[in-house]
Amino acid sequence: MKQSIRQSNKITFLFFLVTFILKGQNIPFNCDYNAYLFQNNDVYSIDLASGNSYLVAENVTPGNINATAYNPADGFIWGSLTSPEKSIVRIGKDFETTTYYIDELSTSNSYVGDINSQGVYYLKGGGTTYYKVNLDPGSTSYTVHLATETLSQNISVHDWAFNAVDGNLYTVEKNSNILYRIDPNNGSVLSLGEVPILTGLTYTYGAVYFDASGRFYVSANQTGTIYVIQNVQDLNTTGIMNSNLFAFGPSSSSNDGARCPTAPVPQEICDNGIDDDGDGLVDCEDPSCSGYGSCPAILPPTSGANDGGLESNSRLSEKINKRSFNRAKSGYRFDENSAQRIMKTNQYAQKNLVSNIQLQDFIPLQIINEDYVINSTPSDLLSITNATEVFSVDYIENDIGIASILALKTENGVYEHTKYICDRLLGAELLSVSTIEINNQSFIKSLIKNTDGTIEFVLSLSAKIINNETDFAVESHWNLDKYEGDVTFYNFQIWSNSLDDLYRLGEEVLFLLNIEKPISSYNNSSPPTVFVKKGKYLNGSLNLEIVNTNATQQINFDAGFRTTETSNFDYTSNVINLGDGYITSHILEIGNLFDVGFRIGDGFSTPDDLFMSDGPWGIDDSQSGTLVNNYTVFENDFSFDNLDFPIERNIEFSANTNSYFAAYRALTPRFKAVDLTNYNTFKLRAKGTGNLEITIVKQSITDWQTQKKATIFLGDEFQDYEIPFSSFVSNNNSNIDFNDVVTIVFTMISENGMQITKNMELQNLRFSESNLLSATSFTASNNILKAFPNPMETHTEIHFTSINNDFLKYVLYNQLGEIVYQADCVIRQGENVITVERNNLSSGLYFFKIFGGSVFYKPLKIIVK
Repeated sequence: MKQSIRQSNKITFLFFLVTFILKGQNIPFNCDYNAYLFQNNDVYSIDLASGNSYLVAENVTPGNINATAYNPADGFIWGSLTSPEKSIVRIGKDFETTTYYIDELSTSNSYVGDINSQGVYYLKGGGTTYYKVNLDPGSTSYTVHLATETLSQNISVHDWAFNAVDGNLYTVEKNSNILYRIDPNNGSVLSLGEVPILTGLTYTYGAVYFDASGRFYVSANQTGTIYVIQNVQDLNTTGIMNSNLFAFGPSSSSNDGARCPTAPVPQEICDNGIDDDGDGLVDCEDPSCSGYGSCPAILPPTSGANDGGLESNSRLSEKINKRSFNRAKSGYRFDENSAQRIMKTNQYAQKNLVSNIQLQDFIPLQIINEDYVINSTPSDLLSITNATEVFSVDYIENDIGIASILALKTENGVYEHTKYICDRLLGAELLSVSTIEINNQSFIKSLIKNTDGTIEFVLSLSAKIINNETDFAVESHWNLDKYEGDVTFYNFQIWSNSLDDLYRLGEEVLFLLNIEKPISSYNNSSPPTVFVKKGKYLNGSLNLEIVNTNATQQINFDAGFRTTETSNFDYTSNVINLGDGYITSHILEIGNLFDVGFRIGDGFSTPDDLFMSDGPWGIDDSQSGTLVNNYTVFENDFSFDNLDFPIERNIEFSANTNSYFAAYRALTPRFKAVDLTNYNTFKLRAKGTGNLEITIVKQSITDWQTQKKATIFLGDEFQDYEIPFSSFVSNNNSNIDFNDVVTIVFTMISENGMQITKNMELQNLRFSESNLLSATSFTASNNILKAFPNPMETHTEIHFTSINNDFLKYVLYNQLGEIVYQADCVIRQGENVITVERNNLSSGLYFFKIFGGSVFYKPLKIIVK
């Protein structure tokens, strides 16, 4: 009697499950080109070519889905459910579902599955047992259990897939990284050897896919990296296995992948200059070309932490500009060879019981097989950012930087910089943004291509102390406003040339944090689905290249900006129509500006934030006897020539000084060098009080005194000036080569050391390729000084021509650059003669130079007998 009741209940339950059919049941996928990643009961669409993914459906079933597979026999995706037990589910293109009960299935979780071309579902959990279920809708035994089989050996795998080329199952084992071929007819397992690209990795491969050519795509759960193994149907136990990176996708857990095995995947041809696979990456830029032909493997050197740590807000430009200017004045260069090496001690990974928390306690050591680690701490960040403590290291292998960690303590909210916010509008590109799985938590990872072509994988996270200072809470967000304000954070910015090393470093940072205080909670955000790949500001326009991973039709653009360094903020908003393109270009006419912070988003998903500034003006009023009266920056209304390198925005600067004051203008926001060898002249319109020394600062020169300088005389009325590059000289008389200019400096001094008020008004500054022939200019032949006699015995006369009346200074230098004589004089329009007496000058070579005035004369060599 009890047996009859149980049988009746089973039939009733089976009827309920079979008839639990939601309204989308007859809409198949029909072999579309996407891959689908199932995580718990959520579904993501993945573009294998780019690795980009987006959420397409949430909570599609009451229980979690695993062992997912595309069914060639009906065009649907099928999977195994954790609840109800012994049930499988059919999923339509609109993600409506039908659930079926299969009594012969195990009650334990089945997480490995795929379906052959005849519609037979091969389903497996742990161990060697696997099940066959008929999912051919034209069969009389549809949804019926066909057999329970046994693999010839036990392998630790988490997904398998059918190759439509040969009809076999393929899978990759965790830890051993061995590729296996499985005969679906008898369960025979054949080892094809370790996959070369996976050597040394310990990831779980929970989602695998095929394409129509027999390429096998393997996704690592923890990092999201997608690897490809070529033509697996042709492999044997002794042959060479061809494997490579393919794309950087999303991390995942409790996951499985499904894809139509006869759909092609676009492939990048690595030497034709075309984006063949449509992911926005051309030839060697594409991860799938890493190590192929002339394309190097993606392991270039990374940028060091000593130059890092710039804030993503309106304080970026002026403060970091002053930092860079002070470094240039002092000749600062970070020397890796002399930097302190950080050694692993017995206190490593031990709770700090002696003192308060030290940032160094959270720095991983001997985790990524580095040769050594150096202290690269940029201590000058403390004076210009919201960090109260800073400590950074660079990881070195074969004398090349392979990774860096910048650790900072902040006491009034999170640290206000992330590499991915600032770098894109400074020439870098955000190639992809997705997740990385560490400690079963999803963190945002980004892949950045720097202006020098190097590639960096980037991870940011922060930890705050909670529960009466007993625990850590870890957070990671794309948007800085998601973090709690006015609390203390320990911030970590990690970047590496290897995604695997990024994973190891991030994992170890969390391990070290947990030793100091247990991590009791995580609060992480998802990455943006629409983001700016790269951008540029030029002549009042923002040029943006936008990646649209989830086919969003339009987004909002909201921006705050300043037109100059000294103006107030203004705001603007707009709607950007993206259309159907994966990558689209957009020009936003925003007008002339100095800096801008903006957000793009659809109002639902995580928005993308960016900050950008032009090369900023700054002032040096550091001398104790200097007091600024006025410093104002104005917009240009000048039309620059197409041949010009414009320096946008004009300045007024006035100060009382008994020494000097200076204004300086960086040519780029980060003090990066600019090659000006295609130009020959510096031009400006100016007025002021007396001599203005102009210094063009080269990055390669560390001695400030040997930078190239020229001097002009400013009067009460505006005057146009042209300064040939040949007029810029240094006291060591070295050759002029402006191939690495970082800034230009304008200095006014108190010649006699008395307190004096001086001012400068500078307009329309630019470097030019042409010679300006105006009322205050002259041809090259007229700016020559001639000395008679030369060599000098008792005296010599300096002959030159002036186009107007002027006031100037002349100086005589010896070969050491020391001034041996100087004097002021008034010159007249036309021919002029200055007599230089020998006095007590010893025999040798001297240099005669004129400073001031609107004419710029080439220095003259004088020989004294």
